[in-house]
Amino acid sequence: MQLNLTGRHVEVTESLRDYVNTKFAKLERHFDHINNVHVILDVEKLVQKAEATLHLSGAEVFASTEHQDMYAAIDGLVDKLDRQVIKHKEKLTRH
Repeated sequence: MQLNLTGRHVEVTESLRDYVNTKFAKLERHFDHINNVHVILDVEKLVQKAEATLHLSGAEVFASTEHQDMYAAIDGLVDKLDRQVIKHKEKLTRH
């Protein structure tokens, strides 16, 4: 899984990069065929936003979350993506 991390109005530190890598490793446990992940971390005044696009085999999954804490926004993002990836995997096994 290739992970691209972009920061808008925020410097992507080594600790943020490590945190995102460990959280997105959780998604690989549920679904092996994740090709590319593009994560955008954004700061707008007091709101921290995290967005991600996952390129799966046969689909593309997008999610975004907002929170006052960047780490909490990343946690919410991974939870949303986890649910969507599981739903996509179940669709594939049903067909």
